[in-house]
Amino acid sequence: MRFKKLSQMNKKILVIPGDGIGSEVTKWGKRVLEVIAENSGHHFQFEEALMGHAAIEATGSPLPDETLAKAKNSDAILFGAIGHAKYDNDPTLKVRPEQGLLKIRKELGLYANLRPVKVFDELLSASSIKPEILSGADILFFRELTGDVYFGEKKRGDDGSWASDLMIYHQYEVERIARKAFQAAMTRRKKLCSVDKANVLEASRLWRKTVQEVAKDFPEVETEYMFIDNAAMQLIKDPRRFDVVLTGNLFGDILTDEASQISGSMGMLASASVGDHIGFYEPIHGAAHDIAGKGIANPLASILSAALLVDITFGFKEISERIIKSVEKVLKQGYRTMDIADKHIENRFVLGTDGMGEKVIECLNV
Repeated sequence: MRFKKLSQMNKKILVIPGDGIGSEVTKWGKRVLEVIAENSGHHFQFEEALMGHAAIEATGSPLPDETLAKAKNSDAILFGAIGHAKYDNDPTLKVRPEQGLLKIRKELGLYANLRPVKVFDELLSASSIKPEILSGADILFFRELTGDVYFGEKKRGDDGSWASDLMIYHQYEVERIARKAFQAAMTRRKKLCSVDKANVLEASRLWRKTVQEVAKDFPEVETEYMFIDNAAMQLIKDPRRFDVVLTGNLFGDILTDEASQISGSMGMLASASVGDHIGFYEPIHGAAHDIAGKGIANPLASILSAALLVDITFGFKEISERIIKSVEKVLKQGYRTMDIADKHIENRFVLGTDGMGEKVIECLNV
């Protein structure tokens, strides 16, 4: 079925498969975008590039200059995953895959990471949390991406007996992501929870003060302030109390991984990293080298990342919703990948990466 005809677009999309299962899942995120183009009359020009461990092996750099140049010349980027076990097992290695991800965020000005956590009714049993607690949960996380301890000065004593990471935030960094979060809250339930550790950390006191100032411009939004430890507990205890959650880089990294258990699996969560120009879209799961090449990785997070891409960067809300509905339809039909299949699912309904991707494409084409 063809999508509603919109003014024709010519867009450049850079696909960066990355490491591990990255190439297996981005294959299906890209395929969804191709189907959209075919059925809507748009033209998407695709290129591929290296980043992470694969780039280190090929070029010695986790983010080659060629990749960065292609990224800056793109309208949007679809990314897979990053990392390798060798770096986890040897913290002394100076060149690391994650450096490529941090650098591209900085170079492209991707300061806001959006992670929607929406529970599909069909997957309530896939989570370890009780269905009655989860049902209806719908949270949008805003994680700041270019500040905090990830980018602060790092030191280690000459004798190796001590180390430090500087947690640093500037007021403008907090203000710009806070505005995006409040603007999003205005389109949802008009509730925002800002998460920090202002009872202990000076950086969090600046964070809270700045958010309080921005909140004055959005009097319709009910604003709550919560310490990170309490937020981590409340997220599991009562996820439905949250609508938009705004937090820093480190706390956001932890909370959104925790929130993956609300959806049942990391394989279900998409994300968007945006600034004022280019958008960077990726599943939140890692490279998962233990299952790479086995054809069992869940491609749905990459497909849902493609849905975010066409919504946020291209403004195709209706098409984005169509992609999400296609995923939902496949789940309603009973199909699962291994990570979201419970013991009651018949084997014939447990699909591999390609099988699940094909089912979504079938529904998208109906």
